[in-house]
Amino acid sequence: MSTASEKNKKLIVLMAHYNNPKGLLDSLRSIDEPFEVDVLIVDDGSEHKPNEAELRDSYDNGTLYFDYLKTNQGVGIAANRALELAQQMHYELIARFDCGDIYYKEKFKKQLDYLAANPDVKLLGTWARVIDEKGNFLHMLKHPTSYEELKKKMYLNSMFLNPSVVFYSEIISEVGNYPYKYRRAAQDYAFFFKVIKKFKAENYPEVLMDYIADPNSISTTKRRLQVKNRINIVLDNFYWGWYPIFGILRGSILYLMPRSLTTFFKKIVQRT
Repeated sequence: MSTASEKNKKLIVLMAHYNNPKGLLDSLRSIDEPFEVDVLIVDDGSEHKPNEAELRDSYDNGTLYFDYLKTNQGVGIAANRALELAQQMHYELIARFDCGDIYYKEKFKKQLDYLAANPDVKLLGTWARVIDEKGNFLHMLKHPTSYEELKKKMYLNSMFLNPSVVFYSEIISEVGNYPYKYRRAAQDYAFFFKVIKKFKAENYPEVLMDYIADPNSISTTKRRLQVKNRINIVLDNFYWGWYPIFGILRGSILYLMPRSLTTFFKKIVQRT
């Protein structure tokens, strides 16, 4: 993989790609900022690999970098590979993006302006509009914004939408990469837990992206494993208090409950 030249290495977006060239193209085309945004794409052993020439012709908001895993190893391994390369390239800020999701205009500008005005905040997510694969609206995803509330409610579920976050690369030296232990599911949740215990993190109170609820996502195809891992992550960070205890009870109920029932209750909650 070629490295970044001597340019302003402010922000790099990390994307793990697996057999979704159209989603990759759509996502890249949605990046619309008044400054350069470089993107590193790690292909996770795809049969349908990215068309580098087409992508470079379509993306004029920064530089694209590509890296290829020889075999499919899972999004957790691909994401950590991207993190390792980003650190070697010495970018100040790192963002995550998933193929198929869509950013709104100047998403990063709003986040970077907020981070500049609040230097104590080291990771910043956003709200999102959740849609299905056909573009139909499902619900809004509006996690808490304040650090104190986020620290408490992290014991119930992840309070950050992974493809929305921007964080300072310097924090990796203290929290490490995505935990290998949870590489198959919930690695983002474990990573955010480590971050929020050491650094101030918040969510920007505005819907700045469309997030696709993919029926083939890990949260659907490996739901029970993901819920089990979330329970273990809460146990890893446990203290005697209301939120950790309730988080374990909640996770245990979700583990036993069928997916169709949890989806039904989620829709009811979102409508209220």
